[in-house]
Amino acid sequence: MSRIVVTGIGIISAIGDSLESNRSSLQKKVCGISTVELFQTRYAAILPFGEIKYTNESLKQQLNVNTLNVTRTSLLAQHAFEQAIRDSALTAAEVSSFDTAFINATTVGGMCLTDELYRDANNQSDHSPYVTSYDLASVAIYLQELHNIQGICNTINTACSSSANAIMYGARLIKQGKAKRAIVGGTDSLAKFTINGFNALHILSPEKCKPFDQNRSGLNLGEAAAFLVLETEENCKGKKAYAVLSGYANANDAYHASALSDTGDGPYEAMKQALNVANLKASDISFVNAHGTGTENNDKAESFAMQRIFHTPPPFASSKSNTGHTLGAAAAIEAVYSILSITHQELYPEINFEVPIEETGLIPLQTFRQAPVKHVMSNSFGFAGNCSSLIFSSL
Repeated sequence: MSRIVVTGIGIISAIGDSLESNRSSLQKKVCGISTVELFQTRYAAILPFGEIKYTNESLKQQLNVNTLNVTRTSLLAQHAFEQAIRDSALTAAEVSSFDTAFINATTVGGMCLTDELYRDANNQSDHSPYVTSYDLASVAIYLQELHNIQGICNTINTACSSSANAIMYGARLIKQGKAKRAIVGGTDSLAKFTINGFNALHILSPEKCKPFDQNRSGLNLGEAAAFLVLETEENCKGKKAYAVLSGYANANDAYHASALSDTGDGPYEAMKQALNVANLKASDISFVNAHGTGTENNDKAESFAMQRIFHTPPPFASSKSNTGHTLGAAAAIEAVYSILSITHQELYPEINFEVPIEETGLIPLQTFRQAPVKHVMSNSFGFAGNCSSLIFSSL
């Protein structure tokens, strides 16, 4: 079977609302983590966030949306989804075709409207219009109805690895002949549910996150959406293609509900199996877009795993220092950044880093540079040890 290639990309994050604006911000080491301005939370003056500086109303105007109960999560998804299908030059008929799959990933879903639902539950005897938006699958259902998607449609929630698994699932559907093309990715918005939950775990940093730094103090939550259009080379002759999805794997070390094993067994297995799928050696990888959350456990475990798989790791960096941790969207936006590296033959640095972790001594890339980039590995490691690695390769 011919290779699976990426023919369309759509993205919105705290550092840009398009592919080119995100690329420019990465080159210039722009940090989108700041004081929250649009989201109502008791932590607004205490914690920094990777907030997209568009109100819901401005997003609705841009997207021509008039629906009352559409969530911010869905609006961000629509922005990136429609960019991706335009970029891939998919017709409305192709999007709604039975052989087009749509796999969305999210952890927040409609939970960003918890307050509205709670208010209505206390004040109304009939059901709230926000009930249908609260379902985790509400984002996929919204876009499915909006674009009359009739092919396989699904939602994945495996925490931080969600959209990596959505990309992997879409690729497998194509490989198995169950879809001709797949629109895959993820979306998450800032929500009180996730902010309060992560705060309860004591892993939110009061300062801008510092992945792989000895003095890291936790992560910053962010919001984003990104989607890729996957097709086989055979079925998209004459179309623009960005890169090949050459490898992917998911592993689970089942070590702890919210932590990786100290030796990074899950990350190691995910990277190893992804290399096997791609038929590559560790030395073939030009760059690693690391999961790099800035938490004590993750960064040390991922560092150990990289040293096990690569011995001397290639250049690596975590883009969460630019965007914050966008949960279900993280793997998708980082897949986009990996593809940008390949397309433009450039490496994007990490920001805020100062001192290497004492036990590993690894130093992430700190300056933007042009370099030969043939294969990029993108890591995403979720709660409960759900670890996924993707490999993108040049055409």
